Amino acid sequence: MLQEFKKFALRGNVVDLAIGVIIGAAFGKIVDSLVADVIMPIIGRIFGGLDFSNYFFGLTTAASQAPTYDAAKKAGATLGYGQFLTVAVNFIIIAWVLFLVVKGMNTLFKQEAEAPPPPAPPTKEQELLTEIRDLLKART
Repeated sequence: MLQEFKKFALRGNVVDLAIGVIIGAAFGKIVDSLVADVIMPIIGRIFGGLDFSNYFFGLTTAASQAPTYDAAKKAGATLGYGQFLTVAVNFIIIAWVLFLVVKGMNTLFKQEAEAPPPPAPPTKEQELLTEIRDLLKART
């Protein structure tokens, strides 16, 4: 059973999937940082220095009086729409990049598929028929 598992785990597809998941996680961290540290501060500055991470509605009295989103979450039920906005921007960036990657791959595969295969060398039968044809042309 251990040998069977080893054979399964070391198959090309499983290893490729594992590499893809690891790269995807790293890419997710990069996009999180891009959104949280670059894009959202710029958007916040455009809208008057707002910090989207602290936009929330407290659903309890204690949560609505909290000064920050983290404090409000500890105090009770809270709707954190600023966090949601940040995650939505994250998703849009990741989806756009993946769209561009898939589009590029499709274009690449389409070009490979459209390239005609090289002509096959003639068979012996075709060579003989060509010789016969040439001989008949030479007679006339």
